[in-house]
Amino acid sequence: MKLYNTLSGKIEEFKPMASPFVTFYSCGPTVYDYTHIGHIRTFIYNDLLKRVLLHDGYKVNHVMNVTDVGHLSGDDDSGVDKMEKGAKKYKKTVWEVAQFYTDFFLKTIDAVNILRPTTLCKATDHIGEMIDIIIKLQEKKYTYETGEAIYFDVLKFPTYGKLSHQKMEEKLKGAREEVHIDAEKKHPADFALWFKRVGRFANHTMYWPSPWGDGFPGWHIECSAMSMKFLGKTIDIHTGGIDHIPVHHENEIAQSECANGVPFVHYWMHFYFLLVDGKKMSKSLGNFFTIDDLIKKKVDPLALRYLFLQSHYRQTMNFTWGSVQAAGEALKKLKQIVAQLKNEASDNNNNDPRADIFEKRFNDAINQDLQTPQAIAIMWEILKSDLVAQEKLKLLFSFDEVLGLKLSDIKKLSFPKEILILAEKRKQAKANKDFAASDTIRKQIEEKGYVIEDSKDGYTIKLQ
Repeated sequence: MKLYNTLSGKIEEFKPMASPFVTFYSCGPTVYDYTHIGHIRTFIYNDLLKRVLLHDGYKVNHVMNVTDVGHLSGDDDSGVDKMEKGAKKYKKTVWEVAQFYTDFFLKTIDAVNILRPTTLCKATDHIGEMIDIIIKLQEKKYTYETGEAIYFDVLKFPTYGKLSHQKMEEKLKGAREEVHIDAEKKHPADFALWFKRVGRFANHTMYWPSPWGDGFPGWHIECSAMSMKFLGKTIDIHTGGIDHIPVHHENEIAQSECANGVPFVHYWMHFYFLLVDGKKMSKSLGNFFTIDDLIKKKVDPLALRYLFLQSHYRQTMNFTWGSVQAAGEALKKLKQIVAQLKNEASDNNNNDPRADIFEKRFNDAINQDLQTPQAIAIMWEILKSDLVAQEKLKLLFSFDEVLGLKLSDIKKLSFPKEILILAEKRKQAKANKDFAASDTIRKQIEEKGYVIEDSKDGYTIKLQ
C-alpha cells in the first residue's frame, strides 16, 4: 500500500509500526452546527482509507474526536468559542447544542454508510488528560503564562512548520497580528493550551478547575490527549482536511513531540476541499447543504458517496445538483445490474482466470494512494465483460467492502405481474409456432423497459 504523506511531501510505502495492527486518528466534527456535504467528503475519505486497510488484512484501531469545547471561530486563538456561538444562535445550552449536532453527525455518517470509529471520544470527557499534558509541557518549559491563557512557545520547537513545509519566519510573517487580543502573547504563532475564565471568556459556560484557575482547553490539545490515551504516544496515520495543516496539525505535532520526546505521527493524510457551484460553501451564499437537503430532493445519500468516489482525495472537487443526480442515476443502474445478476447467478463454481486479473487491477488501484476513480472504472469494465454472473457478483461484493455502496443488500430483481404474463403468453405463442404473435409480444415487453432472452431452459427477463 502506498500513500501520500503530507509530512514528506511524497507518496510512500505504508509500513505500520506493529503490523497487522494500525493506529489511526482522524479529526472529527466540531458539533456547533450541521454536518455539511464538505465535511461528508472528508469523512468518506477517512472511511475509504479504513476500508482499504481492512480489505488488505490490517486490524485498524480508529479513533475520532468530537470537539464540544475550545474551538474558537479563529484557529489562531481569535474570536469566540464555536460552541458558545452555536448556543447563542439556536437559543439552547451548549450541552444541548453539542448533543443535537453530535446526533446529526452520526445520522449523516450512517446515511452514507461510513463505518463507525472504534472509539468516538468527546473533548469534554478528557479534560483531565489535557491538563496532564499541559503540566508536562510546563515542567519542560515549553509554555508561558499570561493573564488570559497558558501558551505554547513555538520558538522552543525548532522544527515547527515541518508539516506545512514553512519556515518559522514565514509562518510568523503570515500570521495576522491584528486579530490577537492577548497583548502579552509573545508571537502570533504561539497557541493557547488553556484559556482562563477571565476577560473575554469571563462568561464562558463550560469551564473546569485547573492549576491555572477555572477555564477550558484550547482546541489543539484535545487531539493530542485523546490520541495518546487510546492509541499511544506515536501513531501510524492521522488524517484531516487540508485546512488543518498550517495551524491545527502543526500545533498537535509541536505539543505532542515536546511532551513525549518521540515522533507523533508517521503518516499524515489530508483531504482537499469541496466547492459548491464553483464557490466556497457558506450559508450566506445559500450553498450550504446537508444530508437532509439531499433527501428532500429525493437523492439517495449513497449517490453522494458514489460521486465522491469518482474523484481523488487530493483534488478539489466541485459539487452541483446535476452531478449528484447523475451519480444517482449511475448508482441506480448499478443496483439494477446487481439485481439482474442475482437472478442469473447459479451455484456453479467457476474459476475464470480473468477474474483474478480484474481483482489484482482493482487492488492495485486502491493501494496506489486510494485511486478510486480507477477502481470505479474497473468495476464497470467487469460489468460489461462476458464473465458469468456469479463471477461478477463475487468480484463486486469484494470491491464493495472498499466502495461501501451496499451492493450485497440488493435483492433479486422482481418483475411486474403484467411483464410475467406477457412473457408466458409469448412462450405459448412460440410453442404454437405463432411467431408473428411472439414477435409482437416481445416488442410490447421492450416498450415497457424490459428485454426477454430465450434459452434452452426457457427464457430470461432483463431490464433494458
